[in-house]
Amino acid sequence: MPAVLGASISYSLRTAEGLLDMAPFIGQAFTLRATGRLTCTCCGKEVRKFYGQGMCFPCLQNAPEASECIVRPELCRAHVGEGRDPDWEIAHHATEHTVYLSRTSSPTATSTGIKVGVTRSTQVPTRWIDQGAVAALPIARVPYRQLAGLIEVDLKRTLADRTDWRGMLRAVGSDASDLSALLETIPQLLNEGLHRYLLPDEAATALLYPVLLYPAKVTSVQLAKTPEVSGRLAGIKGQYLIWEDGRVLNVRNHGGYHVSVE
Repeated sequence: MPAVLGASISYSLRTAEGLLDMAPFIGQAFTLRATGRLTCTCCGKEVRKFYGQGMCFPCLQNAPEASECIVRPELCRAHVGEGRDPDWEIAHHATEHTVYLSRTSSPTATSTGIKVGVTRSTQVPTRWIDQGAVAALPIARVPYRQLAGLIEVDLKRTLADRTDWRGMLRAVGSDASDLSALLETIPQLLNEGLHRYLLPDEAATALLYPVLLYPAKVTSVQLAKTPEVSGRLAGIKGQYLIWEDGRVLNVRNHGGYHVSVE
């Protein structure tokens, strides 16, 4: 779902007719129904099943969008002209990247609720929104993806690098003071050769999501098993549609599904 940062984040759903503004549906009855048609998000080929996230099997094996460095940016070779598709790599990975801290869930006995992440600088703040961050702080900018991955590798020895989706789908305070405090410790965790990319004076961004009610318990649903999801839409956070009874659907994970909405 495309999203726009404002006083509250505005979401749209891609349809055959264009972008559908989701704001009028929040608080109303909303039905999402899979038509049964699936098309690969990379090549557009109609398929019977997906491999990976919305991909046909050949694209999973060969497309740059499914290369290992998507998940492990420290393995990226775009800066030396290598990759599954060098032209794609140059456009997407041999370009400025931002390393950031974000709060995606509340602190618990076993987690701070803060994670480190990597994204192309042109994807700020889209990446933060997709992950459901309530506050985010850029900590480094680098000229290509591999360097961002090296910084992330050092920091994830101490910090989480994955989002707790259940924790993210609860009410989370957006106070960013703990991100700023953590920033002071980053040089101690980082290889000295990477210090020159650090950003000591960036301001944190707070993000507010259009959620009327956070359910006490959430249950993830998938269109492959539940082709129709209907009920009162309580809100949207990250890439999740949230129904008031606690059912949630990750729209990003359903790329390539054709659906109808009511």
